[in-house]
Amino acid sequence: MFDTVLVANRGEIAVRVTQTLRRMGIRSVAVHSDADEGARHVHEADVAVRIGPAAARESYLSIERIIDAALKTGAQAVHPGYGFLAENAAFARACAEAGLVFVGPPPAAIDAMGDKIRAKQTVTAAGVPVVPGAFGADIEHAVAEIGFPVLLKPSAGGGGKGMRLVHSLDELPAAIESAQREARNSFGDDTLLAERFVLNPRHIEIQVLADAHGTVLHLGERECSLQRRHQKIIEEAPSPLLDDETRARMGKSAADAAASVGYTGAGTVEFIVSADRPDEFFFMEMNTRLQVEHPVTELVTGVDLVEQQLRVAAGEKLSLTQEDIRLTGHAVEARIYAEDPAHGFLPTGGTLLALEEPSDRIRIDSGVFEGSVVGSDYDPMLAKHIAYASTRDDALRKLRSALGDVTVLGVTTNIPFLRALLADEDVVAGRLDTGLVERKLDALVANPMPEDVLVAAALERALALEPRGETVDPWDIPGGWRVGQPAWTSWLVGAPGDEPVRVRLRGRAASAEVVVGDGEPIAASAWHEGNRLYVRSGGVTRSYRHARDGEITWIGNWPLREPEQLSRKGGAGAAGGAVSSPMPGTVLLLKVAAGERVTAGQPLLVVEAMKMEHTVVAPIDGAVAELAVHAGQQVRLGQQLAVVAPLQE
Repeated sequence: MFDTVLVANRGEIAVRVTQTLRRMGIRSVAVHSDADEGARHVHEADVAVRIGPAAARESYLSIERIIDAALKTGAQAVHPGYGFLAENAAFARACAEAGLVFVGPPPAAIDAMGDKIRAKQTVTAAGVPVVPGAFGADIEHAVAEIGFPVLLKPSAGGGGKGMRLVHSLDELPAAIESAQREARNSFGDDTLLAERFVLNPRHIEIQVLADAHGTVLHLGERECSLQRRHQKIIEEAPSPLLDDETRARMGKSAADAAASVGYTGAGTVEFIVSADRPDEFFFMEMNTRLQVEHPVTELVTGVDLVEQQLRVAAGEKLSLTQEDIRLTGHAVEARIYAEDPAHGFLPTGGTLLALEEPSDRIRIDSGVFEGSVVGSDYDPMLAKHIAYASTRDDALRKLRSALGDVTVLGVTTNIPFLRALLADEDVVAGRLDTGLVERKLDALVANPMPEDVLVAAALERALALEPRGETVDPWDIPGGWRVGQPAWTSWLVGAPGDEPVRVRLRGRAASAEVVVGDGEPIAASAWHEGNRLYVRSGGVTRSYRHARDGEITWIGNWPLREPEQLSRKGGAGAAGGAVSSPMPGTVLLLKVAAGERVTAGQPLLVVEAMKMEHTVVAPIDGAVAELAVHAGQQVRLGQQLAVVAPLQE
């Protein structure tokens, strides 16, 4: 076995691999870019090596720099994790040439399965069923023979990039042109593969494990049908669709596919299955690496897949047989992303001001800790939360409950969306398909700010503005002292980019009346204890982690623009038109100049984060009274970008 292993990755997978290395008594080496100098995977490794600037091509994708880091730290092997260089045959060959062991399959297997067209040809020869399809220069003519609907896929890559679903011959030319352009930009190769689109498709994959001594095992399946834009969201094991006989047939097909390319180590064979005909399955592709969703398989089989990868790479025989593999209980995984589903899944970021996770109840594979900076240079996945229970219902309920107890301040996440998805009636019943999320997206992302948060925000402001000391001048009390009774103070409360809600407050924070919108007055009070804000309203007491970050106040997981700022600068619902950044990022382009007349909805500027562009528009008709940023400037969530004033002003 190895003494030292370098982990050629970052984030949660680097942390997860390091944990197994530590348990096995193996010295771990982390690599990091300048952007990741203080990252969790750097802190948890025994040794850390800087490999370049933030740009991935100059750091995590630099074969030369990673191999140099391995050699100068005495590593004998390199674990690639997933993403970056994990499925790069040139990297595997470079490791071998440098005398390092690549913890993964042989380069020839990576090459064979990395090209979708070649992979289909290879597994077909091994007797594995494949979806009817075609490829080549005359793909338009071939598609007409396959029949519609048809799915166009880049041969050279995955991740949903370049995929197009085509329903008719009229749509085909434009779809081919668009798919080729995206494939060429993403992978440097515009070769397309066309496959018959399976109706009501379910995405089910089989985990395989093979050694260099001829043993190939399968470890059951994972259901990965809950996707958005071909990106997985929730995964579980086992699938609620398969029976034992179909599971065994799929497992054998997966093992045959792996054996057909001389595979070693851990890999995943992906199949598409019709929900209408669950006994019929077709090979899609093979991922020649560890999968993001591997924890659900580990929980139901009791097998540490990273440990098995290391043992196979060290030349050991698998100590398991197919008869040893038993699926016990049920596991469900949710991917936690720095994104805002309520606003088009815009990428988010910032400093994690507070982080509380129920690690005593569920498994958490995380790449961050409190104080981590979530930037825009890399994938926005922060962590994976995985629940295990004896039944599927219990696992779903356990995960949904645990997610409800997560506190993340400083970065907006997709947790509310995940909880809504886990509670969906079709998900609970196991009626899944790859189009479910898109069909129900509007309902799943609807996430209005709870009334208790609005009350808490107004009371928090009142607390912050109240004078300190034993003797208090009644004229200094923000509630507005009057003869007879206090006056009402009005606040506009809301998240960046949302329509604010009017909240009125009368009295001091310790004993007040609060009215939300057009509602009835309720008795409420608030106080601080340590880093928590306690609020009692309507006879119910709630506590919130509370923090400030520039123009944003965090109440629990909710980011809010400071109420006075909304009221003073106009916001939605006031006369003016203050415009704030809906996400942290970089101002890419200014489309207007100060003083220019604009109409409501007209583009003002473009903000970019994580390679996603968002156009910020004018909230009202008027003139640009203030332009507070310039192209190339970094901006925070909620930072004011511009002010549009009505023409009469």
